[in-house]
Amino acid sequence: MEGKKILVTGGTGQVARPVAEALAERNEVWCLGRFGTPGVARALAERSITTRYWDMNDTSPAALDGLPTDFTHVLHSAVRRGEDGDFDAAVAANAVSTGRLMAHCASAEAFLYVSTGALYARQTLDHAYRESDPLGGVADWLPAYPVAKIAAEGAARAFARVLGLPTTIARLNIAYGPGGYGGVPMLYFQRMLAGEPIAVPLQGQNWCSPLYTDDLVRQVPLLWEVATTGATVVNWGGDERVGITDCLRYLEELTGVAPRLVPSEVTRETYAFDPTVRRRLIGDCVVGWREGLRRTLAAHHPERLLADTGA
Repeated sequence: MEGKKILVTGGTGQVARPVAEALAERNEVWCLGRFGTPGVARALAERSITTRYWDMNDTSPAALDGLPTDFTHVLHSAVRRGEDGDFDAAVAANAVSTGRLMAHCASAEAFLYVSTGALYARQTLDHAYRESDPLGGVADWLPAYPVAKIAAEGAARAFARVLGLPTTIARLNIAYGPGGYGGVPMLYFQRMLAGEPIAVPLQGQNWCSPLYTDDLVRQVPLLWEVATTGATVVNWGGDERVGITDCLRYLEELTGVAPRLVPSEVTRETYAFDPTVRRRLIGDCVVGWREGLRRTLAAHHPERLLADTGA
């Protein structure tokens, strides 16, 4: 992909930053965000990325004043997760910001909204969720988050049709890799290092479909290609279903650091995906979860890798 003018929101995050940096090699890339981490705006600018402050909590019509409208592609991954428990503010920030961005960039070739698998109605722990499965909007570990994402998906569908703007809604699973903080696996490993308890289900284990950075970056242009004015909805995760406990045990195998697993009624739920639709639309992933996890660990904690793990 080259010669395009691309707008990325949440450009300092685990998902969007590696995408923005990769696309900036052959395209004009702009990033919107709050850039709260010291030096991150400068680091993006050094990669020829134009940065502009934007707080998605500002739902006023003037929030995007002065921003060009001639972007060819948009990746909207910024999110207000709702950690403060304010459902109304989370819904407003996510839904309104999505609608305003789509209206502002109505002439774009494609718009990609990054949603989440956490919005599915919970079934069995090992259920492989399909795009047609019912939505629930219940997540005890972060209650406002799935509700806000459902609202934003509704806004994306509406504006895609009203504006005739080709749109893809990609329901993201666990994204992880060498960049940023490493993703959920590295959050767990930090807790392992600290000897902190990690909540796991009373029976069985949570499952996920982790997506390594290399595959994520490669797939963004492909997700733009399959955008439609009816809004293409696709589960965005890896090809493999992985148990979270199995993931933690593999981290232990790589490092010798044992996780402290504590059975609990409330855990950070994750969701395994049925990858059929995604594979049909944009093809297979390249990096398997074990190799991806080893690479991620080598980037963030090289001193912890045991000598016989292939590092």
